[in-house]
Amino acid sequence: MTALKIVLVVRRYGPVGGMERYVWEISREMAVLGHHVTILCEQLLAGAAPDQVQVIELGCVAPKPRWLAHLRFSAKVSAWLKANPEDKRIVHSHERTGVHQFTTFHGPPFAAVKNKPWWQRISPRIYANLWLEKREVCGPQVKAVIPNSPLIANALRQYYPAIDSQLTTPITPGVADIPARDNRPLSSDGGVIGFIGKEWKRKGLDIAIQIVAEVRKQRPNLMFMVVGPEPNDINHLFQTWDGGFQLLGETDSTPIYASFDLLLHPARQEPYGMVIAEARAAGVPVLVSDACGIAGELEHAAVLNLHTDIRDWAKAVEKRIGLQAVATRRSWKTVAEEQLDCYRQHLA
Repeated sequence: MTALKIVLVVRRYGPVGGMERYVWEISREMAVLGHHVTILCEQLLAGAAPDQVQVIELGCVAPKPRWLAHLRFSAKVSAWLKANPEDKRIVHSHERTGVHQFTTFHGPPFAAVKNKPWWQRISPRIYANLWLEKREVCGPQVKAVIPNSPLIANALRQYYPAIDSQLTTPITPGVADIPARDNRPLSSDGGVIGFIGKEWKRKGLDIAIQIVAEVRKQRPNLMFMVVGPEPNDINHLFQTWDGGFQLLGETDSTPIYASFDLLLHPARQEPYGMVIAEARAAGVPVLVSDACGIAGELEHAAVLNLHTDIRDWAKAVEKRIGLQAVATRRSWKTVAEEQLDCYRQHLA
């Protein structure tokens, strides 16, 4: 098999976040498979780069306004590629760039803003973001647009019908090895419900708090563990609580899953849902909203409509908490192999 020359573009490169973790993992797997992998990023967010992966740090840009940060980083990427020409190089972006042949789309399209009334769309920020997104997916050099979930694929197809021939089958994220939950008994008045998500508003922490509070009427010793948000940012949400919760902040969630008896994720908008996949890999039962991209991979009882009554959410928690779920894991090697097949198919 011929070794490919692959440039992966991501602003933050490291085992953090969802998109960043995606790039970190597939870059390592591609290098192990014998391909030449170069990362173009603002900064490396790890002690060292993975073996056999070359990291080029282009320097940080001001994070706000976001559209301008995208534009400035894109200009740095374009300048580096122009200054370092190379034949038969594959450029695969995970950002708003304009020089890639492949782009992986991780979030809901910004073009959804077109559904708002016209007076809410008159803004230079909106025009700039729409232009950046259209350039990313509709550029003449783009060979393939790769959604990370069926939910994102459907949204892209709706807002950008012209890219139908470039839109690929979703390549969903993988999961690393995660310590498994043991088959422990669950007391009738207790248990541990977990919530993970730094962007807590989008991921429905406020809804989860209402659900857990309702469940605690029957399980007064239930513990609610929240990972991701800074405690000072969410303390006010627990003003009426008298204990029964832990706010762990931004920390490595990998060893924490095994302590959960249920992962609760009533997200308002979740392009995929890495934490759901990771919980499943640990054998933890999950209960999520239908706004999660991963919902189609789950059993029917694990998914509720986002707008379901809180009391019905609580009843569903009672049915699922403590279930001994079968650990289900998709490897990052599989993700990398699917991505390599995508390159070969669209560059043939």
